[in-house]
Amino acid sequence: MIIKVLGSGCAKCNKLEAKVREVVANNNIQAEIIKVTDFQDMMQYKIMMTPALVINEKVKSYGIIPKDEQILQWLNEA
Repeated sequence: MIIKVLGSGCAKCNKLEAKVREVVANNNIQAEIIKVTDFQDMMQYKIMMTPALVINEKVKSYGIIPKDEQILQWLNEA
């Protein structure tokens, strides 16, 4: 599974990345987590706001920091 956190490095972006890493670690999920900060790369996903969460190339959220339970549900569905 490939998880991408899209964001410029703002506080919300960093918080989302930390949350995702924590959920992955706490639930023993095998995943590669990639932080995407390049604006051109982010535009490929057609998001309007950051931070954004992309799991296996599917945008799951943008502009918000989802709850841990929601992140875990998306990871389990992937």
